[in-house]
Amino acid sequence: MNYLNQSVGKLTGIGAQTVNRLEKLGIRVIQDLIFHLPLRYEDRTRIYPIGSLMAGMTALICGRVEFIDILPRGRKSLICRISDGTGFISLKFFHFSANQHNILKPGTLISCFAEVRYGFAGLEMVHPDYQVIANPEAHVTETRLTPVYPLTEGLSQTTLRKAVKHALSLCNNEPQLLVDWIPEAILKKYHYPSLAEAVQTLHAPDESVSIEALQKGSVPALKRLAFEELLAHHLSLRLTRNKTKSWQAPVFADSSDKTITEQFLGSLPFKLTGAQQRVITEIEADCRLQHPMMRLVQGDVGSGKTIVSAYAALLALTAGYQVAVMAPTELLAEQHKRNFSAWFAGFQTKVVYLTGQLKGNARKEVLESLADGSAGIIIGTHALFQEGVNFHRLGLIIIDEQHRFGVHQRMALREKGQQGDTRPHQLVMTATPIPRTLAMLQYSDLDINPL
Repeated sequence: MNYLNQSVGKLTGIGAQTVNRLEKLGIRVIQDLIFHLPLRYEDRTRIYPIGSLMAGMTALICGRVEFIDILPRGRKSLICRISDGTGFISLKFFHFSANQHNILKPGTLISCFAEVRYGFAGLEMVHPDYQVIANPEAHVTETRLTPVYPLTEGLSQTTLRKAVKHALSLCNNEPQLLVDWIPEAILKKYHYPSLAEAVQTLHAPDESVSIEALQKGSVPALKRLAFEELLAHHLSLRLTRNKTKSWQAPVFADSSDKTITEQFLGSLPFKLTGAQQRVITEIEADCRLQHPMMRLVQGDVGSGKTIVSAYAALLALTAGYQVAVMAPTELLAEQHKRNFSAWFAGFQTKVVYLTGQLKGNARKEVLESLADGSAGIIIGTHALFQEGVNFHRLGLIIIDEQHRFGVHQRMALREKGQQGDTRPHQLVMTATPIPRTLAMLQYSDLDINPL
């Protein structure tokens, strides 16, 4: 039996209420606990003399209470001053109980952990973790760095640390429960630890691991898990891309009669640049294939992305398909409408415009022209993927500034042209470099064309 796939409620001390709180963090089974890694670490392995403290430090200190008082002015607070012979520091509590006032009596030895800051009367700690030390010979330090985990309301670090410790003990007793998918040869090549060793190190770093190394990400255990996460992400994207290759798409066959494309290029008041011609050639090759084109054209404002998209629209229209051009704002959509209307003025192609502002009979006429196929090019905003918008034969989708649309919005428009396993070609444009970088690293379904 693989205990790691069992509910976290099986662990000692985890009741129904804690199970519900853990679920808010996405922790349902014991294995989820193991991969709920710390956000940061606290160093409670050494005690700092109070006299050595500076503002901004987070430190563990020990000292005896010199006096304690409740300040009534302003926001009521409990002030306690402790000293260890090297110096003194104030402890401040805004939330306190009468019992707390009795516990922190003068002469009481306590340990405290918190961030040091400047206060009204010098250095202070606000709401420190503290513990009364009954036996002066007792050890108050930890042997390892203390992990700090992401929490949710009602869940404490103490509860989560105990649960993680219990989960790790199961892995230590039966290491085979945690499947290691990275081959041994790869681990040796990059000097990575096994999966069980890596999670053990990150939850409970030993003396050889420093906070600085963890913060810099130079610890082999951290590198190994980052490598595995990136590898899994990359493989999932490759699977998605392979799936898209199985989709069918309309084929914009290469016509032997170049009259239409030559007429289109000849009607333009400018000549295409070498970069534009290169991108057009690649788009033409994509559109002759039987699977959907997914291409991102990135270039500065004025680089000619729109004319490239217009040429792609011409290929679709020539093959008997409709074209949808979606922009994030009405201003940009209107600009595209002017350009496309001018460029296709002599090609008997009806260019229509649809936004959320279009109402009544005008909207009805546009929707009817889309459904019956009399409109060849539809230009608009988010309204293009709303209910009631139906295309007769959508073959190409052009999206401008695609990073301003959500993934689901992009998919919603694509589904408008989906017929069985056949999906329209997609051409997306942006003048912003960020989406291009993201596309290279994250959205591997897009081929990239710089202009």
